[in-house]
Amino acid sequence: MDDTPAPLPNMNVWPGPYIRRLQQIAVALFTEETQRWTLTPVQYGALLTVSRQPEVDQRTLAELIGLDTSTTAGVVDRLEARGWLRRGASPHDRRVKLLTPTAEGLALLTEVQPYAQRAQQRILSPLSEAEQAEFMRLLRQLVHTHADTAQTPADGWMDE
Repeated sequence: MDDTPAPLPNMNVWPGPYIRRLQQIAVALFTEETQRWTLTPVQYGALLTVSRQPEVDQRTLAELIGLDTSTTAGVVDRLEARGWLRRGASPHDRRVKLLTPTAEGLALLTEVQPYAQRAQQRILSPLSEAEQAEFMRLLRQLVHTHADTAQTPADGWMDE
């Protein structure tokens, strides 16, 4: 029996490290574009989702943005502390907290939107228009195919 260890893999042929690095780049570009508001991509996504579905409960928000409920609770705490989101009790179940954007939160979204959009454009800018469309198609295919293996909820995530 040969005790020679198998050669270590060359990680530059694996998608995982590139996906992680692209996520880091995406966060850096978003942060650069939106730095005056000190708003994270996750906070932006949560606030945008609540603005599109006012009175959504926290558990549903977690599912919609693909986060676990405890992480979502922290995001909601920070958005509420900054006056961009309001929590209120459900008329049907006082334990359930319904989320609504404040006027300040809606104004923030309007103000930040062009900068968030520019960050997204910068991510894809090295690709041609056709390559961008194909890249997005492939990303959606991978995410939807593997959605049931994620540790976070995926129901309704990015359905629009």
